[in-house]
Amino acid sequence: MINKKDIEDGIVELIRKAESTIPEDVEEALKKAYNNEDNKLARLQLSTILRNIQEAKHKGYPICQDTGMQCFIVSAGEGFPDIGALNSCIKKAVKRAAKIIPLRPNTVNPITGETNKDNTGWYTPHIIWDITEGDDVLITAQPKGSGSENMSMLLMLNPSLDLDSVKDLIVNRVKEADGNPCPPIILGVGIGGGADAALKLGKIALTRRVGERNKDPAIAGLELDILKQVNDTGIGPMGLGGRTTALDVHVEVAHRHPASLPVGVVFQCWADRRATMIIHSNGEWGIL
Repeated sequence: MINKKDIEDGIVELIRKAESTIPEDVEEALKKAYNNEDNKLARLQLSTILRNIQEAKHKGYPICQDTGMQCFIVSAGEGFPDIGALNSCIKKAVKRAAKIIPLRPNTVNPITGETNKDNTGWYTPHIIWDITEGDDVLITAQPKGSGSENMSMLLMLNPSLDLDSVKDLIVNRVKEADGNPCPPIILGVGIGGGADAALKLGKIALTRRVGERNKDPAIAGLELDILKQVNDTGIGPMGLGGRTTALDVHVEVAHRHPASLPVGVVFQCWADRRATMIIHSNGEWGIL
C-alpha cells in the first residue's frame, strides 16, 4: 500500500508548480513571438506577459488571479498497487492546495451559487482517467481558467463536410472568440468520438508541448494548416493585433459514427498551465 499522505503532498506540489510556473516550451514560444512581432501594442502585451511569468516564478505566486478549475489527466498503470486511492488523494490535495498556495475558491454550486471554498464539489475536481500497461502513474494538473474555457465549443457537424470546411469552422470559432480567451492561445481540437469524447480529446490535446506534432503525418499537417490560418487572422496578443494569435494547435482524433462529426474546440490562454508528476509502484514520486 502507498503512503497516501505522501502522495497528497506530491499532488499539492504539482498544483503549486502548475499554478505558478509556465512550462518552458510555452515561455520559449512567447519569447519567440515577442522577437518576431513588429506591432508595438502586441510587443507591449507580450513583454508584460513575460514579466508576469518571471514574477510568479520567483515569488511563487499564481500566474493569474483566475487560478482556474482544477482538472487532472491521470494515466494509471494497471499494476499500480492502489489505484483506488488516487481519487481520494487528488481531492484531498486540492482542498489543501486551496489554503496553502493559496488559490481562489472557484467552484460554486450551479443551482445555489454557494461555494465550498476549497475548489471541490460534485464531480469536481474533474479527472480524466486512462488505464494503461505498467505499474506507474502519471498525473497531469491542468488548471483551467474561465476566460478561455468560456470560448470553448462543441461543433456537431454534418459528416458530409470535407476537411477544408471543418478547418474553416474551427478558424471561424477563433475569430468569434477574438481577444476573449487572452491570446496568444493554444488550441486543442478533438475530432470524432461522441459529443463528450470530442471535448475530452481537445483537453487531452492541450497536454502536449508547444511544437509537438501529432504522430500521424496527416493530422500533423492539419495542425499546421489551422495554426497558420489562425495566425493570419491578425487578432494578436490580447486581441490588440499582431502576428501571433496562437502559439500552437494540437489535434487528437477518435473514430466516429458515420452519421456524426463532432468537433471539440478547446481554448487555452497564454497561461498554458500544466505540470506532470510520476508516482512509482513503491510510492515514490517526482515532478517531471
